[in-house]
Amino acid sequence: MFSSVINSAEGLTLQSSIICILTAIGLGLLAAVFYRLNNKHASKNMLVSLMVLPVLVQAVIMLVNGSVGAGIAVMGAFNLVRFRSTPGNSRDICYIFYAMGLGLATGMGYIGFAALLAVAVGIVLVTVSFIPGLSRNDSSKLLRVSIPEDLDYCGCFDDIFGEYCTKADLIQAKTTAMGTMYDLRYEIIEKNPANEKQMIDKLRCRNGNLPISCGLMLSNPEEL
Repeated sequence: MFSSVINSAEGLTLQSSIICILTAIGLGLLAAVFYRLNNKHASKNMLVSLMVLPVLVQAVIMLVNGSVGAGIAVMGAFNLVRFRSTPGNSRDICYIFYAMGLGLATGMGYIGFAALLAVAVGIVLVTVSFIPGLSRNDSSKLLRVSIPEDLDYCGCFDDIFGEYCTKADLIQAKTTAMGTMYDLRYEIIEKNPANEKQMIDKLRCRNGNLPISCGLMLSNPEEL
């Protein structure tokens, strides 16, 4: 089951190449499905990357074909790609390595091991996201409030949040507009989303009618 479909004596053949490529495409699609189950707001670009990455890595491994020099060159190319991309959160990067691992396994011809890896790791990633305390509540929203520099933001909205929210955590505070204002970011869970306008109206009265925005939490704050 865990033997390679690539015969070391014959080398890479058309039949083994087709098997590896089709397997890599199928497992890439499975990885994208697991990611979609784990992230309801998954971007199309990320899903496409997870589908295509295993077959690309597999093709590179087949071309390297055991050459140490070529392997070092490929490793350098992957490092350059890392620095040409924007930082992502730790979960997304984990999925990238997950897809690369599938590509490495299929590129070496270990189809059975690649399938087992895809299913086992995918189930673990999806299961962990549903464990209480390890996943972000889907009802969480990002609330951004601008306040003037002379307003102390520590606890200034606690009474409003206590009336309309079950949770309101300050996750970031930074200066803006040349230091004349603060941009506050809260992660909130509303008691009743229908009362969101009332909450924003009360916040506007408190912050001097400066900009306020409220939307979905699309990404986690931790980055690698």
